[in-house]
Amino acid sequence: MKIYPEDITIPLAKLKEQVQAIIPQDSKVLKFEEEPIAFGLSVLIAHVLIPEEKQEQLENIENSIRGIQGVSNLETFMMQRW
Repeated sequence: MKIYPEDITIPLAKLKEQVQAIIPQDSKVLKFEEEPIAFGLSVLIAHVLIPEEKQEQLENIENSIRGIQGVSNLETFMMQRW
């Protein structure tokens, strides 16, 4: 998932903690990456693992992340089985 902060003043470390806190117990964040996009703004990429039998949780997780203060947008750009 690509998580777009509202602006460059949003600390990505705090954003990571908030994302970790809302992920259900049967899912997990495998890793985070930061990708610079423009003018000092970076997007946070969260590699989230959701069990196949719980794929319906994806929409709930996306909505919860969108509800975090400081998040302007979220894009799920890849899904695969594990």
